[in-house]
Amino acid sequence: MAIAALKMLSLDSSDASRDAAFWSAVLGWDVAHDGDGYAMLTGPDNAIGFGTLPDHEPPAWPNEHGTKQFHLDLAVDDIDAAAEECVALGATLPDEQPGETWRVLLDPSGHPFCLTQAANWG
Repeated sequence: MAIAALKMLSLDSSDASRDAAFWSAVLGWDVAHDGDGYAMLTGPDNAIGFGTLPDHEPPAWPNEHGTKQFHLDLAVDDIDAAAEECVALGATLPDEQPGETWRVLLDPSGHPFCLTQAANWG
């Protein structure tokens, strides 16, 4: 039996409104709140919150120490097409790519996330 259920992931951000708009477009989730340095998206079962920090420092990528704050793995039908769409929305495609079956991108605040083949998730 589970102790708890994950309802929301909260991320530090250099611009909560911008990041909420980015992730809303990527995930197709609704912006439930946007104002006063905080924004929140709601999805089918979970939510993502963004809090603006004036001195926000993004995680390092690549990270030679192998540590990370977090990252999201997103299932997509076409990795190249999804990467192009994410870049058009404000993501960055770093040169450092550790594998060939997924693509690492950085959201507008510098958080790494991965695009993976949906078919590989079963």
